[in-house]
Amino acid sequence: MKKFLFVFAQAHHAFRVPELKSISELYCLKIVIPEDQDPLRPFMVIELESEAHARILTKRCILIKSIYEFYCQGDDYEHLHDRNRENRHLWSRFIADTSFKFAVSAYNHKIPQVRQKEIVESFSYMGFLGKIDMKTPDIVMGCFEEYDDRRGQIRDKHEGDGNFRQVYFGRLVAEGTARALISMFDVKKRTYFGNTSMESEISLLMANQSLASPGKVIYDPFMGTGSMAYPTAYFGAHVYGSDIDGRQMRGKGDVSGVVRAASQYGVAQQILDLCTFDITHNPWRCGELFDAIVTDPPYGVRAGAKRLGRKKELDAERVLLYFYHRANPQPDDTPYIPPTRPYELSNLARDLVLLSRYLLKPDGRLVFFLPTVNDEYEEVDVHSMLCEGMEVIANSLQDFGSWGRRLVTIRKTTSIRYPPPSFAAPTEMAESEHVPAHKGFREKYFQGFKKPDGI
Repeated sequence: MKKFLFVFAQAHHAFRVPELKSISELYCLKIVIPEDQDPLRPFMVIELESEAHARILTKRCILIKSIYEFYCQGDDYEHLHDRNRENRHLWSRFIADTSFKFAVSAYNHKIPQVRQKEIVESFSYMGFLGKIDMKTPDIVMGCFEEYDDRRGQIRDKHEGDGNFRQVYFGRLVAEGTARALISMFDVKKRTYFGNTSMESEISLLMANQSLASPGKVIYDPFMGTGSMAYPTAYFGAHVYGSDIDGRQMRGKGDVSGVVRAASQYGVAQQILDLCTFDITHNPWRCGELFDAIVTDPPYGVRAGAKRLGRKKELDAERVLLYFYHRANPQPDDTPYIPPTRPYELSNLARDLVLLSRYLLKPDGRLVFFLPTVNDEYEEVDVHSMLCEGMEVIANSLQDFGSWGRRLVTIRKTTSIRYPPPSFAAPTEMAESEHVPAHKGFREKYFQGFKKPDGI
């Protein structure tokens, strides 16, 4: 195993390790992430078997900016250079005849050019004999200073220069190319989108969590405008989508809006089909169909979740009238539109896990967002929705302050074939039973997450 310095984009830091582990599993890469690594910091020293594996990760992981062969790190340059000399065997092969350049940069700070030159010259003991090439060098040596975050503080130009937290040094192996996909899938550039369309960076991270790749079939049971379909299809998977409201998928025009957008990305042929139905009254007659289920369930802020059924049951007279009209249709009758009722988020999440256990192949993944109230959240909230044969393997928070949404990844661990779930209405919870923070999320959101008086 070799050590590599990972340089991450400063976005969605909680998603870094789950993404790394998922893509490593997808490509059967051995990866060692030390337990004491701080996911909030932009630099991480990770062990891989080869540079080829590092290049694979930079081509697929959305949050990686670059990967360097790790030479050393230190609290100051004296310690850095001592350790670099000890690791001479790592870089001595480049001394004789290799064109090179040095790149010096900092996180949370801007290093003045004068000191950048001093830093580069401090590495003169390495004795490189090759040509300095600032445009197309054979190797790039990177030196990174990490400073504490001082945003919001008034300070003079270059104040605190040199008072860094840690300094790292290594050789560039590969730049991250996957981040270019964020712009490619930008919702603003898409031919078809809606007010619930997922932002591109998050949809790409969800696609990576689902292990999307050629030969796999992935299902989105809350398809909407198809935000999850495009990146998963781009990575080679075939996509099947459904929604209780077909208008979201169709849009306007002769061609479905989802198919039009998929054509924009050259993946229309990867869309298997789009169907309109309620997942609690689904047409599936056999299970173990899909390699992954990836979705963003509606939770009532911009669009409410619905399921078939009536808010109030019909009285006996109206039931008889209903069946009479069904048995004796008239030429001028309007098409029958099934009634719907609200679908409470905690019930939806529980049913989604049950449906996934039925539809997923063994080792298949369910990837979905779960909104929650941050102050009320507990780990048991996610584990309480699990059923036998399903386990949580990742749980990452996207924090919005009072509330957040958690990207939950659940793996099917069983090979037992379960019957189709009945989606029976849950019984009233006992007073002692745990109430998850996402229960009644819509009401809490519009009340500004204020607690009732006296609590």
